[in-house]
Amino acid sequence: MSYLQTKVLSHAQKVRSLYKKAARTLQSYYEPFDRAEFRYQAVLLRARFDENKNEVDVRKAKKLLLDGQKELLLKSHPQQIYFPLSPGGVAYERHFPTPDWILDTWHPFEKAQYPEYFALREIRKKEYIERWEKQYGKTEEEVAH
Repeated sequence: MSYLQTKVLSHAQKVRSLYKKAARTLQSYYEPFDRAEFRYQAVLLRARFDENKNEVDVRKAKKLLLDGQKELLLKSHPQQIYFPLSPGGVAYERHFPTPDWILDTWHPFEKAQYPEYFALREIRKKEYIERWEKQYGKTEEEVAH
């Protein structure tokens, strides 16, 4: 869930995020029909942001940001363009990554097709177990034996 905000964003980060969202909104309106018009509108959008990039008054900069966010909300596209694997996209969370332990169930003939990979994998597994035991200790079953 990398799309969830877990830290405080600086003003500059919020401005960059607003710019990117505004550009994607423009893309939703113009690009499916006319790429040249989208590029023209994107240049105008960038000019609007560049007008105020050197603003030093914190209150005015914050007001500009809030006004921009409000304008973005009012002008948002009803059917926003999303990348397929992004939240809201058609393929979001469609394919989950295969867990690593599945490779342990492979037949030896299958593993023989990738000898270097599985040799290195065995080394990494041993290193991981050693790190685990060093940090957390051995399991109760191993201690009992």
